[in-house]
Amino acid sequence: MCGRFNLRSSAAELASFFDIVFDPPLQATLAPRFNIAPSQPVLVVRTESDQVSAALVNWGLVPGWAKDPAVGNRLINARCETVSEKPSFRAAFSRRRCLVPATGFYEWQKTGGRGKQPWHIHRPDDSPLAFAGIWEHWEADDGSALETCAIITTAANSCMEPIHHRMPVILDPADFPAWLDPEHDDRDRLESLMVPCPAGALVTDRIDTWVNRPANEGPGCLQPAAERSPGDGRLFH
Repeated sequence: MCGRFNLRSSAAELASFFDIVFDPPLQATLAPRFNIAPSQPVLVVRTESDQVSAALVNWGLVPGWAKDPAVGNRLINARCETVSEKPSFRAAFSRRRCLVPATGFYEWQKTGGRGKQPWHIHRPDDSPLAFAGIWEHWEADDGSALETCAIITTAANSCMEPIHHRMPVILDPADFPAWLDPEHDDRDRLESLMVPCPAGALVTDRIDTWVNRPANEGPGCLQPAAERSPGDGRLFH
C-alpha cells in the first residue's frame, strides 16, 4: 500500500516535470511537506476542460454515490488488479485519472517483533515521482462539494520486496498523456502502465521512527534510523 509520502520538490521543478503552469494562489501553498497522511489535502495533476492543470484534493476517495464522505478514510489506495472493476473506483478510473506528485514515500517493514521499521523510498537524485491516481467529485445534500483521490498500487519490485509486498504505481512522463486523457479508453494500454517501476529507479533509506506519528512534520522525518543500546534503549550515534 501507500499510506504516507512527502513532496519536497520546488514549484518550479514540479512545473517543469509535469509540464504545467501553476495558478499563483496554488503555487503559494506549495511549501515542502515531509509527512503527508490520508485525509489531508494533496496535490494532483489532472485534465479538466481539455486542459492539464493542478489542484488540491483530499486524500481518500469518496465515490459520487456515497452517502457519507467518511468512506474516504478507507479508500486511500486502489489496487491495480481491481481498480477498473470495483464499484468504488471504476467510474473514476474510466474518466478521472490523475497524477499525484511526490518526492518520496514511506513504508513500514515487519521486523519480527511488535514494532515496524520505517523506510524512505525515493529516486537517487530526489527528482519528482508521479503516482498513478484517480479522483472523484462528491456533493452533499446541501450542495457542498468535496474532491478526493486515491493512489493506485501494484506489486512490489525487487527493491521494495524486502520491505513490503505493494508499492505505488509510478508513471514515466512519456505515459502522462495517455493516463490523463479522459477519452483514452484502451483498457489494455492503461493496464500495461500499472506495473512496478524498474528497481534501479529507486533507493531505500532506513529512517527513524519519528516519522511514525502523522503529526510530526519537517526534515526530521527523513533522519536516519538511530542505533539503540540493547541494555536500556538509549540512543547512540
